[in-house]
Amino acid sequence: MATTDIGSVSGASPNQDGFIYRLTHRELEHYPRVQPRSLQLAIVVISTIALYYESYVGGAVSTLLLQRLGMSFTFYVVAIAFGNLIGAFGSLVAGIADRVGRANLVVGGLFVTGLATLFLIPAATSKWPFILSTFLVGIVEGIALVATPALIRDFSPQTGRATAMGLWTTGPVLGSLVVAIVGSATITATTQWQVEYQICGAVGLVVFLVALLGMRELSPSLRDQLMVSTKDRLLVEARAKGIDIEASLRHPWRQMFKLDIVISALAVSVMLLIYYTAVGFGTIIMVTVFGFSLRNANGIANWQWGANAVGLVVIGVISDKLRVRKPLMVVGGVGAIVLTVIYIGLLGKTVSYYEIAVILAALSIFIAVAYAPWMASFTETVEARNPALTATGLAIWGWILRMVVFIAFLLLPQIVTAVTPLVSYGTRVEAYATKYKSQIVFAETHASLINFVKTHATLIAFVETHPQVVASATTYHVQLVNAQKFAPELAVIERNPTLFAQLAKYSNSSQVPSTLLSQMVTAAGGGTQGAQIVATISQNFPAIDGVIAVAPQLQTLTPYTSQLKQLAANASQFQQLQANSTQLAQLKSAAPALTFLQEHAAAVESAAKNGPNQWKVWYWICVAAFIFFILTVPLMKGRWSPSKAKRDEEDHEKIVQEELKHLHLV
Repeated sequence: MATTDIGSVSGASPNQDGFIYRLTHRELEHYPRVQPRSLQLAIVVISTIALYYESYVGGAVSTLLLQRLGMSFTFYVVAIAFGNLIGAFGSLVAGIADRVGRANLVVGGLFVTGLATLFLIPAATSKWPFILSTFLVGIVEGIALVATPALIRDFSPQTGRATAMGLWTTGPVLGSLVVAIVGSATITATTQWQVEYQICGAVGLVVFLVALLGMRELSPSLRDQLMVSTKDRLLVEARAKGIDIEASLRHPWRQMFKLDIVISALAVSVMLLIYYTAVGFGTIIMVTVFGFSLRNANGIANWQWGANAVGLVVIGVISDKLRVRKPLMVVGGVGAIVLTVIYIGLLGKTVSYYEIAVILAALSIFIAVAYAPWMASFTETVEARNPALTATGLAIWGWILRMVVFIAFLLLPQIVTAVTPLVSYGTRVEAYATKYKSQIVFAETHASLINFVKTHATLIAFVETHPQVVASATTYHVQLVNAQKFAPELAVIERNPTLFAQLAKYSNSSQVPSTLLSQMVTAAGGGTQGAQIVATISQNFPAIDGVIAVAPQLQTLTPYTSQLKQLAANASQFQQLQANSTQLAQLKSAAPALTFLQEHAAAVESAAKNGPNQWKVWYWICVAAFIFFILTVPLMKGRWSPSKAKRDEEDHEKIVQEELKHLHLV
C-alpha cells in the first residue's frame, strides 16, 4: 500500500498544492515514514523550545525586573502564580485539539507569543503592563503544553514513546538552557532587561516561520488509534477507513477524568515544583543565598539545564530499549530526593561555582530519569482509556500542573519572606557599606559628637551663616566674659562717665580722695552695695577698662547674645567639630547613602540570615513531593519487568499480523 511523504495532505482538491492551502490545511492522510516523521518531531520540539524560551526568559533578569519595575518578591511570585492559573485554563481550552487538530494551535501560538515578547513586553515601564503582557504569553504556553506533546504522541508509537517524549521534554528544559546561555553571554552590569526579551521575541518569530511552512499533523482517523510500534502503520491506516470519529469523541471529560490519570498528573505536578522553582527563582537563589553575580547565576543554570536535556534524551532511549517506565521513575525519584537533601545542606554555606553547578546538574539528571519515562507512561495510560482523546488527557494534566504551581506559588512568599529586602536593597546596602566604610566607622566612634550635631542643628547653622559674628566673639572672648562678670559695675560706669573718668586718673586706689570716693559710692547706690561695687571697680579696673575699650565691637554682638551664650557653653564640642571638620563634611556628603543604610541595612541583614532557612523549608516540601510521586507510580500503565514487557510486545505483534492477514494487507 503506497504512503505519502510529509507533503501529503487530506483531500483531493485541485488547489491542494497551492501555497495558501498548505498554510491552512495541515492534515496528513497517511502515516508518514521514518524520515518525514522525524522531521515533524523535530519541528514540534523546536517550537516547544521557542515557546518555553519566551515563557522563561524573565528568569534571566528576575533581579533586574524586581528593581527596575518596582516589584516586591511577593508581588512577583503571586503574579507568576496567577499566570499559571490563566495558563491552566489555556490548557483546558487546548483539549479541543482532539476535535480541531493540534498544528494550527501551535503555529498561531508561536506568532502571538513572538510578537508579544519582541514588542509588547519590552514596552512595559511599570509592573502592571509587564505582568498583563506575560499573562498573554502564559495563556498560549498553556495551550502549547497540551498541543505539542499531543503531536509527539501522534507521531511516535509506544515502542519509541519514551525517546520521543524525552525529546519533547527537552523543550521546556532547552528553553531554560537557552535563557541561561543567552543571559550569561549578554548580561552585563549595564544590561537593560528589555534586551533579553527582544532577543527572545526575534528567535520566536523565526521559529514561527519554520512551523508555518513545515508543521503537519495526522488526520483524526489516524491519530485517534493506538499504535504500539511502527509495524502497526498499515493496520492503523486500514482501521482509519472505518473509524467513527464522532463516537470516539463523545463525553471526552467523562472518559478521561479517571483516578489513574488525575492522581498521576497530580503526582508529577508536585514533583515538578522543584523544576518550576529553578525556572522562576533559580537566579534569585543563586544571587541572594549564595552571593553569585547575575551573570554567574545564569552560568550555573547552563550546567543545570544542559545536564537535564541530555538526561531526558538518554533516559528516553534507555526506557524504550528496556521496554519499561516504572523502575526508572522510581530510580529518578529516589536519586532526586538524595540530591535535594544534599542541596538543602548547602543552603546558607559558602560554596564554589563548580560545587553548586555539579550538585544541581546531578539533581537535574535524576529529575530527567523520573520525568521522561513518566511522560511516555502517562500518554500510554491515556491511550489505554481512549487513544482518540489524547489531547483531552493531556489537557487534564496541563490544567492540574498549572493549578498546582498556582497554589504553590501563592504559598511560597509566605514561607520565603527574605527575598524582597535582599533583591530590592541588598546590592545597594552592600555597595554603600563598602564605599562608606570609613564614614560608618567614624559615626560609630563619634556617636556623642554626631548626636550633638543632630540636637544642635540650629546653633551649628548659626555658626555657618554668621562667620563674622563668631570670629568677633572669638576675638573678644575675654571681654565678653568680663562684660557678663562685671555687668553691674559697667552699668554704674555707663550712668556716671564723668565721675569715673576722674577715678581713672588714679592708678592706685589708696590715692583716691575721700570726697571722690564718697561720690562714687553714692553714684553706685550708696551703702554697703555701693561700696562693694566701687571696690570691685577699683580692684578690676584694667579688665573693666578692657571691656569699655572695645564697647563698639561688643555692641555689634548684642543681637546674638543668646546664640553666643550657647556657643560659649558648648565651646569644647565646637572645638571637636572644628578638629573633625573633614570627616564631618564627608559624612554630610554621604548622608543619603547612610540614611538608606539606616532604613534598610537591618532588614537586609535579617533577610540574609533567615533566607537560607526559609528556602530549606521550601525544598523539604519538594522532597515530600518526590516521595508522593514515587508512591503513585504503580497507578500507571506499564510493566515493571523488561522480560514481561517484551513478551507483551511479542503478543501484540502476533495479533497485528493476524489482523493484517484477515484484512488481506500482508
